[in-house]
Amino acid sequence: MFGRVAQWESFENIYLDLSKQLGKCRFAETGLGWKPAGGGDTFTLDATSIASAQWSRASRGYELKVLSRTSGIHQLDGFLQEDFERLSKIFKHSYSVNLEHKEHALRGWNWGKGEFAKSELAFMVQNKPAFEIPYSEISNTNLAGKNEVAVEFSLPANSEDTGTNGHLGGARGRGKKAGAGRDQLVEMRFYIPGTAKKGTDPDGAGSSDEEGDEQEEQNAATLFYDTLMEKADIGEVAGDTFATFLDVLHLTPRGRYDIDMYENSFRLRGKTYDYKIQYDHIKKFMLLPKPDDLHTLITIGLEPPLRQGQTRYPFLVMQFKRDEEVEVDLNMTEELLKEKYSGKLQAHYESPLHAVVAQIFRGLTGKKVVTPSKDFVRYKKSTDISSSTIKSIIPSSEQSGEAYMGVMPGNSSHHQQSGVKCSIKANEGHLYCLDKSFMFVPKPATYIAFDNVSSITMSRVGGALAASRTFDITITLKGGGGEHQFSNINREEQQPLEEFFKRKGLRTKNEMVDDSSALIQAALADASDLASSADESPSKPNNNAGGMRGSADEDSESVDEDFHASSESDVAEEYDSAHESSGSEGEEEEMDVDVDDGEDAEEEERPRKKVKSGGK
Repeated sequence: MFGRVAQWESFENIYLDLSKQLGKCRFAETGLGWKPAGGGDTFTLDATSIASAQWSRASRGYELKVLSRTSGIHQLDGFLQEDFERLSKIFKHSYSVNLEHKEHALRGWNWGKGEFAKSELAFMVQNKPAFEIPYSEISNTNLAGKNEVAVEFSLPANSEDTGTNGHLGGARGRGKKAGAGRDQLVEMRFYIPGTAKKGTDPDGAGSSDEEGDEQEEQNAATLFYDTLMEKADIGEVAGDTFATFLDVLHLTPRGRYDIDMYENSFRLRGKTYDYKIQYDHIKKFMLLPKPDDLHTLITIGLEPPLRQGQTRYPFLVMQFKRDEEVEVDLNMTEELLKEKYSGKLQAHYESPLHAVVAQIFRGLTGKKVVTPSKDFVRYKKSTDISSSTIKSIIPSSEQSGEAYMGVMPGNSSHHQQSGVKCSIKANEGHLYCLDKSFMFVPKPATYIAFDNVSSITMSRVGGALAASRTFDITITLKGGGGEHQFSNINREEQQPLEEFFKRKGLRTKNEMVDDSSALIQAALADASDLASSADESPSKPNNNAGGMRGSADEDSESVDEDFHASSESDVAEEYDSAHESSGSEGEEEEMDVDVDDGEDAEEEERPRKKVKSGGK
């Protein structure tokens, strides 16, 4: 490709497109090429595809930026200053292109103008570029505020390179510390005040459209956002969508989003945020019946996770009404449907909404639909949807038990549902038992694979009587991975869960058995004490029993013979000379006499004083 050897220009230690791998770059009359030093795929660019070239100072020395007519921008970094003359000659004589020397703004200002070029967004300070962002590096953009636009950048394709940015992979997936991975720029925000006309660029440059001046003004940030969406090819045109579902409720992240499904990705369009998600990023797809018998949850596991500012969402949780029907015709040619999606998709759907969404996702992504395990739930078929419809959504080879689609839960847990109601700290949700994992939804969505479970502990928390109706489950992970605690589970869910743990071979410790034995022994001991006290003094109230009942004996309607409501007698105090130790026999006798003379005491205007033994 490079012609004669004498016409080659070769350069060592060159990086391609900001990669971390060194390579050798060669230029010839027919084009240019780059080959990694450690071996791998070789990059080539034909001479007829080179549109322009720029030379500028860069982080690794000097950079050669080549603008292709077909494939965007290619950056070759690592040249020396004296390489400019050699490159300038070969570009002029071989490619008929002038190598332009471009200087960058070095003032460090964070305000300027945004210019949308053919293949990149340039941030200009005093008519010099401070930095450029290739459109190919932009994965998503959102209106983060009235005058603020957030730009998200693509992560490396290799999960090992994501470092701390990967949730299920990368450094965190290997159990390393957060500081072990290299930092990477993942988001940038632009503050764009004021307004602009639709017929003009966001930076104020005039439009070639003669009717541009007659266009209505709109928010400058919104115009910047719309232009970037178009230039970066983030939002495909409506005609390219295979199917669209409007106003779908998402529990995580919270809000309502329109779902646009394309050939290789799907898009979530909300009032504030838009997301473009590749099907390759979908790692798990779960269909979970909500225990209210009214809704169904579709849970999608993403790697890398969805980002919303500083918050990361490794799972999408959508909620659908179970009885909501929909008719959908796929916007797809018959040739494409037969060639690529034969047996996976249908041209027309007329079923419940959650069933249609699940089947289209399954056909486009090729992911298995996971449902609750048959070892924990046994379903019975509903008369609303036939078994053939159920099998069309999830083939029998992929069903865990009977696939959940228009079926009602049968004999399962205490409440006859597949989801166990519980809480993670203050967040209420439902824990689902799948064939190979646990899944808690909606917030925080928590996925626990059985392979990572070291042990499961079932215990009560709080007082014995207060905790008799609920219990907690603590799942300890292997390798010091911490633990997950699910609390406030109904006491009658214990048996189905315990049986499920045994079927799956999970090591379980039930601390509630010891608590129950202690409660039973304490109750038997109290009963024996009551019985023995009653046998010893059947005619007198049992002091021990009365102590347990509190003031129950004090509220009895029996007459207290030692108390006179109308008596105002002066009772001897401890310091009185008439005072004797209480409970003496003489006092008891005098008290009996006073009771016998009670009628005479009532006739007197003032009752006589009680006579104490040994008194004056």
